[in-house]
Amino acid sequence: MKISTLLAPKYAKTLFGSLIVMLGFALTNAHAAHHGMKKDIVDVAAENGSFTTLVAAVQAAGLVDTLKGDGPFTVFAPTDEAFAKLPEGTVEMLLEPENKDKLVAVLTYHVVAGKVMAADVVTLDSATTVQGQDVSIMVDGDKVMVDNAQVIATDVKAKNGVIHVIDSVILPK
Repeated sequence: MKISTLLAPKYAKTLFGSLIVMLGFALTNAHAAHHGMKKDIVDVAAENGSFTTLVAAVQAAGLVDTLKGDGPFTVFAPTDEAFAKLPEGTVEMLLEPENKDKLVAVLTYHVVAGKVMAADVVTLDSATTVQGQDVSIMVDGDKVMVDNAQVIATDVKAKNGVIHVIDSVILPK
């Protein structure tokens, strides 16, 4: 039996999910381009359907108005699957009102001021987040890592910035 046959079922769900996310963003990009880029980062993420946890967290943190603002912003956006990788109870704990400061720190660690397209990201070795700390950026062939997260889709445009989809939640030091 081939190794690829043994591994295929294990990775099929992840691969299929990644393809669905990329297709969803391609359609969202086409729709946004057709409509003169009227959707902001929050609207693009909310309409995609793969970012319900991220959107709920942004709402709980009180960051909706900020991310709907002029920007521009670059958001390294973890999918719902990325949030599911966190230890059990982490998301629920962060969403509790008494942990709002921690939640804001985590979310703003995913945001860089300015519009940094994929072609620019790959030339960097770090970027300063809105949270204040730097994320590390590493390119290995066609694989781009932001801290411990792999970028799985790039250059999802919004009227106030750009989204790069990542497969893990990144946490400030």
